[in-house]
Amino acid sequence: MSLQNIWFFLVAFLLTGYVVLDGFDLGAGVLYPFIARTEDEKRVVRASIGPVWDGNEVWLVAGGGAMFAAFPMVYAMTFSGFYLAIMLVLFGLIIRAVSLEFRHGDSSWSRVWDGAFFLGSLLPSILVGCALGNVIRGVPMDANGDYTGTFLQLLNPYSLLVAMTGLFLIVSHGAAWMVLKSEPGALHGRAVTCRRITFWTFAVLAAATSGATILTVSRASDNVLGRPLGWFFLVVLAVALVYTILQMKKEGGELRSFLGSAVTIIALAGIAAVGNFPEIVPARGTPPETSLTVTNASSGHLTLEVMLIVALIGCPIVLAYTAMLYRTFRGKTKAVDAEY
Repeated sequence: MSLQNIWFFLVAFLLTGYVVLDGFDLGAGVLYPFIARTEDEKRVVRASIGPVWDGNEVWLVAGGGAMFAAFPMVYAMTFSGFYLAIMLVLFGLIIRAVSLEFRHGDSSWSRVWDGAFFLGSLLPSILVGCALGNVIRGVPMDANGDYTGTFLQLLNPYSLLVAMTGLFLIVSHGAAWMVLKSEPGALHGRAVTCRRITFWTFAVLAAATSGATILTVSRASDNVLGRPLGWFFLVVLAVALVYTILQMKKEGGELRSFLGSAVTIIALAGIAAVGNFPEIVPARGTPPETSLTVTNASSGHLTLEVMLIVALIGCPIVLAYTAMLYRTFRGKTKAVDAEY
């Protein structure tokens, strides 16, 4: 396998890690006004993600940095063509972080910070899915790899469908996290109810997205169905969905249900990556040769080689730290112990 191909899947791995890890705390933030009604319940939701949310966002920084170094043309095109969307994502992540810190130290503005926490979680949850939809569908580009469309063109029906599917996937993931972290009681009961509703809504939307992909983005569906790795991720997805459904119905299956949700995200990300490969950002409405691929958009061989050495050293350290972090803060979150 070439260095370009390795870096394609490594960047995909980093961005998938971000969605799996930061996805549940974004989902918990979207659910925040719906499942937390008392001050103690709100404190439990915030404290359940308090020790881990900033570490989770490191995966986004690492994924963006890896894309910048490995595929600079892709980084330039997406950050210029999707500029407004990316700025809104960053705005959401910033106000979410600010709301968590200020909510803890300034109770007089609690409603404002609660609203900011919800909005800061909702914006990235929707816009990341919308960006993925456009990357799968393809975007108009010129021969230099510059985006030639408008912001409104990014809000096309297919990408909005992917955005809604991604939103409910993330919210379902967040509900699974809250079921895992909350003690039996009113908050836990509401989280269980939201988990079921959002999961089945996601399942319906995912089926609709699959049909829309087959009909309107046949390139992606043909790549998945025509490659062994595509079938592998399809099987993993089917197993993860069945496993998640079974664990949702079991008493004491909170952790296994959450892990099933995480594997579902990984499988969907794998399907998306296989569906696009070797294109990173396909061209739409312009000649196919304008597409940005692992070959024409990558850095030089020496850059990729040195970066791979660094990644092989750094990734195990990050994984070990992440595992230690979640092990340290495992168990139920109690309102009396919450500091957020």
